[in-house]
Amino acid sequence: MPGGKNEPDAGLDPGLSLKSRPEVRKPRQYRVIMFNDDYTTRDFVVDVLVGVFHKPVAEATVIMMDVHRKGSGVVGVYTYDIAVTRVNRVHDMAREAGFPFRCDIEEA
Repeated sequence: MPGGKNEPDAGLDPGLSLKSRPEVRKPRQYRVIMFNDDYTTRDFVVDVLVGVFHKPVAEATVIMMDVHRKGSGVVGVYTYDIAVTRVNRVHDMAREAGFPFRCDIEEA
């Protein structure tokens, strides 16, 4: 029976077209990168990794040593807003402590 309750478009305006849902994309991801310098203490870097990036002390120490040896290292991958917020927090902490420590982001 046309127009019956069992038809999926029953009661809809015939001029409307049913479209599929728009494609939902995953948000872009960004790497947070730390850079080594000759002034920032290793303890400060570990404190940042634990406090800002929520890394366990053992993992923070490994990351810190990697950055120290290689000159830079990836701390984690986050959405843009989270990456920028954490980098800004690191820069604020470094400025307060008197260190020239730097982090940056790049698209993953």
